[in-house]
Formats: sequence, C-alpha cells, structure tokens
Amino acid sequence: MELIGDNIFEELKQLVGEEILVITRAVQLNLLGQVFRPIFTGTISDVQQGHLTISPVIIKMVNAPFYKFPFPLSIPLEQIVSYSTEVPSDLVYPLA
Repeated sequence: MELIGDNIFEELKQLVGEEILVITRAVQLNLLGQVFRPIFTGTISDVQQGHLTISPVIIKMVNAPFYKFPFPLSIPLEQIVSYSTEVPSDLVYPLA
C-alpha cells in the first residue's frame, strides 16, 4: 500500500501548477448546510507526502456548479479516489 501512495505522490508532484479534477472517498460532504458530492477542481499549488493542495478551488455542487471556495484546500492522498488533468474546470456536466 505504501508503494501505491509513493507512486501517487510522485505523479502529483510532477503536476504542480496544472489544473486537476479530484474526487474523494466520501459519498457526500456538507459545507455551510449545503450537501454536495466530493468533486473538486483547481490548480495544484502544493504536493506533500501526505496531502495535495489545490488553489483556487471550485466545488462542483448541484445548485452552484462553479462555487469558488475562498481558501486553498488540502486533501489527504489516501482520501483521493480518482483524479484527472483531462477535465477542464469550466466544463459543465450533470451532477445529479
């Protein structure tokens, strides 16, 4: 399992400065009373051994698909289920 984490760390480290879409392990999250799926887009600003930081962050919510989160967001690497640099952050797609 540690080897997989090291591979993801090395892969993400090479992507610093690029736009990324990240999906995390949680089925849904709650932010200020708004429930949403854990889909985030943004630019990779930092990658450390245990986490990825994206800033600026866009949270893909059903009611606000381009909600700009006001702070950088750090995501633990073990919570990342999927990520892609192929999906632009301004792409509109169904979330329901």
